[in-house]
Amino acid sequence: MNINDENIIEITEELSCDYELSKVLRKYPKDTVIIKNVKGFDMPVISGICNTREKIANSINCEVSEITEKIISAMENPLKVDKFTDFSDYNTLDINLDKLPILTHYKRDGGAYITAGVVFARDPKTGIQNASIHRMMVLDNERLVIRIVPRNLYTYFQNAKELGEDLEIAIAIGMDPAILLASTTSIPIDFNEMDVANAFKNGELELIKCGNLEVPQADIILEGKISVTETVAEGPFVDLTDTYDIIRDQPIINLEKMHIKKDNPAYHAIIPAGFEHKLLQGLPQEPRIFKAVKNAVPTVENVVLTEGGCCWLHSVISINKQTEGDGKNAIMAALSAHPSLKHCVVVDRDVNVFDAEDVEYAISTRVKGDRDIMIVPNVRGSSLDPVAESDGTTTKIGVDATKSLKTLEKFERVSFGQ
Repeated sequence: MNINDENIIEITEELSCDYELSKVLRKYPKDTVIIKNVKGFDMPVISGICNTREKIANSINCEVSEITEKIISAMENPLKVDKFTDFSDYNTLDINLDKLPILTHYKRDGGAYITAGVVFARDPKTGIQNASIHRMMVLDNERLVIRIVPRNLYTYFQNAKELGEDLEIAIAIGMDPAILLASTTSIPIDFNEMDVANAFKNGELELIKCGNLEVPQADIILEGKISVTETVAEGPFVDLTDTYDIIRDQPIINLEKMHIKKDNPAYHAIIPAGFEHKLLQGLPQEPRIFKAVKNAVPTVENVVLTEGGCCWLHSVISINKQTEGDGKNAIMAALSAHPSLKHCVVVDRDVNVFDAEDVEYAISTRVKGDRDIMIVPNVRGSSLDPVAESDGTTTKIGVDATKSLKTLEKFERVSFGQ
């Protein structure tokens, strides 16, 4: 695993995988932490490799303000991977999940959960490969239950069910942060996320042939199949909003073998509802919102799904306002582009979208409530929103916190020019 953080906190105290270890990790919400002494295991646990925008920016060689632009460039200019290796750097073993320090994060959790596992699968009808992160609850030392939402892997699984064949998968745990980020990007259905990762890595990405799949090097790689006939209750699990998701019947994964790196492997754990969880799930949605807003307001500067909004429910959008109405057009485009978005604030380019205090300043000095606040009731929202109705609807709010072009002189920030 390639870590882009020179200030790693190492904890040598012996800690148990049951709640104790997770409780300690939560004390370091924006640090990279290695737990060196995990009770009953030789392998350390690492967390927080992607829990700040600075770490993510470092992993793809850009500034924080350039992350969206860098992701869009990689998505629009993917590089086909042409470098391959094998499992010679791994120990290949019969499957036994008891050998991995998989955490139980909270006392009401349904069980121990793999939270940083990237699932690789190939559509049995088209042959296209997909990579995506999914939570997986341990059933026993050979089986997991996976939460699948209606996206690419769900489509592949439904196609496998039609064919009556279990879906072959590989699960990679402990990867380079840039590859992890690429795995979360929202790309066209006929694209391969590893070609986006290869663009991040300037064409240097190597993949391993793993059955009919091509998987990047990771500290741990599991092979198995998602059963098209077996399901079991999955959950409870703490989701983005730091609240428990509901229990559902989900498909079972039957694992067959495991590959563990010979050289200092570590188990990567993402803390549910922590900053790493929020950023990896939400940040890749920012390019999609940016592109939609750009169609409506070509002078858009940046889009951020805020950490305070779980990187999912709240956005701040910066525009170089040209005409009255640009702010509201940006709001409508953003709400359409990311259906889970609940509250959207649009600001001028002199406001730092990464600074909550600066955004609040814009709201306090540039918003006239009856003119600048849009309220849209009874629309589809996020299943993660605790106040959404049982049918999934909610109320969305847009706040146009841009300066009126009619009285620009009233909004001059004097200290900026002194």
